[in-house]
Amino acid sequence: MSVINPARVDAATVVDWLAEPDAVTVIDVRSPTEFGTARIGGSYNVPLDLLGEHADQLAARLDRRVVLVCQSGARAAQARQRLARVGAQNLHVLDGGVPGYAAAGGQVVHGRAHWSLERQVRLVAGSLVLAGVAAGLRFPKASLLAGGVGAGLAVSALTDSCIMGRALAALPHNNRGSRRRTAPQVLDLLPDPQPDA
Repeated sequence: MSVINPARVDAATVVDWLAEPDAVTVIDVRSPTEFGTARIGGSYNVPLDLLGEHADQLAARLDRRVVLVCQSGARAAQARQRLARVGAQNLHVLDGGVPGYAAAGGQVVHGRAHWSLERQVRLVAGSLVLAGVAAGLRFPKASLLAGGVGAGLAVSALTDSCIMGRALAALPHNNRGSRRRTAPQVLDLLPDPQPDA
C-alpha cells in the first residue's frame, strides 16, 4: 500500500508500518480521558495543547516515522502543522483516527468508556440549537442563539478548529480520572532518539 499524500496515511498502511514498531512513533493528541477510553496499542498520549506549548522539545525527540492520531484527524492535522513549523519531518496524519485504525484490523486498547470530544460538541451544539428554536417560538430574539451556534459551526469548519471543543476539553469531567502529564513526563516516555550511524 502506498501513501498518496505524505501528510495523510490510511489506517491499513499504519497497521503495516506497526509490524515494525521500532520504526514508528504513534502520537495520540486527544485528551487523556479520550486516550484512556480507546487507543492504538503502543501509542503515546501528547494532548494537542501540551504539544503546541512544547512542539520544539517534542520535535527534537522524533527521529523516525511519526503517525499523529486523534478521533477524526482534525486535531492530528493541527499537531502536524505545529511540529512541521519547528522542523519535525516524516509526519503523517492517520485518516479516520482511532476508529479507522480499529476498522482496518489494528490493535486498539480499550479502557473505561467516555464520550469523545466530538460527540460532546455535537450534543451541546444540537441542544443549543434546539433550545434556541424552542425559545424562539415564545421569544423571537431567542432564535438568534440557533443562528449563533450555526455561525460558530461554520467558522469551525472553515478554520478547522473548534472553540466549543476546546472549552469542553477544559471541563472537569474531561479531565477527571485522567493521567494528565507534564511536558518532561511525556518526553521521558517517548523512545530515545537513535544515535546517528
